[in-house]
Amino acid sequence: MSSKEPSFTFIDLFAGIGGFHAALSALGGKCVYASEIDEAAAKIYQHNWNMEVHGDIVPETDPVVKVPKHDVLAAGFPCQPFSKSGFQRGMDEARGTLFYNICKILEEHRPSLVLLENVRNIAGPRHAHEWEVIIRSLRELGYQVSSTPAVFSPHLLPPDMGGRPQIRERVFIVGTYVGDETAYDEVEPIVTNRPLAGWDPQQWSLKDEILEREDEIVERANYELTETEQHWVRVWSEFVRRLRELGVPKLPGFPIWVDEFVHEDDLFIPEGTPGWKANFLRKNSEFYTQYRAVLDPWLDEFNGLADMPPSRRKFEWQAQDAQSLEECIMHFRPSGIRVKRPTYVPALVAITQTTILGSPLRRLTPREAARLQGLPDSYEFPGQPDALTYKQMGNGVNVGVAYHVLRSQMARSGERWEALAASTPVNADEALQEITKAVV
Repeated sequence: MSSKEPSFTFIDLFAGIGGFHAALSALGGKCVYASEIDEAAAKIYQHNWNMEVHGDIVPETDPVVKVPKHDVLAAGFPCQPFSKSGFQRGMDEARGTLFYNICKILEEHRPSLVLLENVRNIAGPRHAHEWEVIIRSLRELGYQVSSTPAVFSPHLLPPDMGGRPQIRERVFIVGTYVGDETAYDEVEPIVTNRPLAGWDPQQWSLKDEILEREDEIVERANYELTETEQHWVRVWSEFVRRLRELGVPKLPGFPIWVDEFVHEDDLFIPEGTPGWKANFLRKNSEFYTQYRAVLDPWLDEFNGLADMPPSRRKFEWQAQDAQSLEECIMHFRPSGIRVKRPTYVPALVAITQTTILGSPLRRLTPREAARLQGLPDSYEFPGQPDALTYKQMGNGVNVGVAYHVLRSQMARSGERWEALAASTPVNADEALQEITKAVV
């Protein structure tokens, strides 16, 4: 870390490869304890931040002995079911979960701020009980938190504030220690799920913001599509080209199912067919009937797509007025090939659904995935396969969003934190560049 005296200390639980570490260090903090059970992620964390990473979060039987005093607790904790039996309250009901270990650390050290992150569904109707337990537990410990979920995504944050062109909705639970008297006072969520400062997310451009130059990509062949995958793209590229040449102003927004291309006069929907499926069958039949003069030659040229698996004979166009597949991005999904405009990408996930560029025809590189998570180009992933790096990116926290959320919480957490927030850049990237230069 920098030789500059840190403004605060923090601990990083369920730390992954260090997204929270990057954000909090950029805000002036020093990490005094990190915990991550995944050995591969811990190695990347240790390599980039030059500090020991402990294994699993300290056990429930002794949850605080290893953790030093700190000012901020950060954790991207797993969501575990909380028992509904017995109508228990708060921390008692959280017992036996990893969240309970977080609570015990908060109870022991009472850090000034807490920053938790979880998937969008933690605040959904199926997890209403878990959400209630989390909020109640934090308030019992003296933390003022909002009962309204703070949901945010990096594509809603402008580039000059550290945003990124990735739809990645996450729930942030941020709290300030205020003691028992005002912990139950309701406060507004720190962020809302809409663009900031008049920012229009459609202004994002992967090419300008994220993509590497082709001559910079190391071992570029690793990111090229197989011949079979290239064939799938050629087939659907020709589909789009022929319809555009015909002057079709709007490509179908519903899933195209080639296997269901039948003339309206021959359409038969069996009794008992689910309503959603019957609707798609009708739409595909109408579409085929209207454009069969161009679709039949296309099908003939490619043998009715018989050499393609069923999931690749399905096509989902979500690219609005784009004129060709080459100017879009794609994802090979179990439900079909999905196409979007090259503005922002879907959330990186910890499975193989890497975004595919229409031109140049290749997958996003690990470096580009790291950029989508807000990690600087100096961040390294030595000695591990790309698949593992993609997985770590899919499990990670976005640096720019974490920075924005905590900085906003600081600004409403008393004079000390307000002054610190005011002294830090609005743009996480600007602040991060300074501190990464100083990492030994």
